[in-house]
Amino acid sequence: MPKKKKIAVTGGAGFLGSHLCARLLNEGHAVLCIDNLYTGRRGNMTALSDRTGFRFLEHDITVPFRNPLEVDEIYNLACPASPVHYQRDPVATTKTSVLGILNLLELSVKIRAKLLQASTSEVYGNPEVHPQTETYWGRVNPIGVRSCYDEGKRCAESLCFDFHRTRNVKIKVARIFNTYGPFMDPLDGRVVSNFIVQALKNEPVTIYGKGLQTRSFCYVDDLIDGLIRLMESPDNLTGPVNLGNPNEFNMIDICRKIISLTGSKSKIVFRDLPSDDPELRRPDITLARKQLDWEPHIPLDEGLRKTIDYFSSILKIRQ
Repeated sequence: MPKKKKIAVTGGAGFLGSHLCARLLNEGHAVLCIDNLYTGRRGNMTALSDRTGFRFLEHDITVPFRNPLEVDEIYNLACPASPVHYQRDPVATTKTSVLGILNLLELSVKIRAKLLQASTSEVYGNPEVHPQTETYWGRVNPIGVRSCYDEGKRCAESLCFDFHRTRNVKIKVARIFNTYGPFMDPLDGRVVSNFIVQALKNEPVTIYGKGLQTRSFCYVDDLIDGLIRLMESPDNLTGPVNLGNPNEFNMIDICRKIISLTGSKSKIVFRDLPSDDPELRRPDITLARKQLDWEPHIPLDEGLRKTIDYFSSILKIRQ
């Protein structure tokens, strides 16, 4: 029988974090959810709060922990992840990525905990290599409006590997590509949530640029499975490991699909492309397939229907 562990999830009240907490609880682990509620929401923890083994600590990881945590593993998911949120206070975003991981790594040294860093496909920037492999160093604008997130995450990866090399911290680095599903914030500005909310309200659906830029969308349950498999992998697999769906779609196709699935009367409108918005984004998941025996299984249409049902319920809209 697998050993039951004490696990901390920073950013645990967020979209991915709340799903991860639920999955870990389902597997019988004790879970400490840590969040400063900057973008995380208490509502995401409603179904978790009464469960055996769950605790919540309101804390900003840019502030060192006064007392060591009694945990075996730490999943660091703490950082605003959508452009609307991370550009709202770019300095705070950089501090969360850099000071936050520094505090967690120092903590990991003290308590000998294994740490998984949730990095991002944004470290590849607007890539010159397609699809993106973990060996690609990226093409990031270090002074652009997205750099607070892109460079913050790149620095966080660097710190993880420096602590691994010099202080023997057990680390895992996951580069997460676009993920969607229930518990997304309807106002977070991400493609899927934007399209679904606008379509459900029969409002014009906004596409930026010509809509030919591509993304690869992974349903949240598949992504969480990948994170857990990476954490449970042998210690010599530090990563980085791409986690995402290798099926690629352009924005117009996704938009039309969501309008169709919602039965919406929405029209498509076009706006100027935001600065430094990547033109292409698709993960090469060869490493995850080989080392983790992982790949996504939930088809896009199925995942979108589940996500649409969630947004319909919270927006009180009948389809």
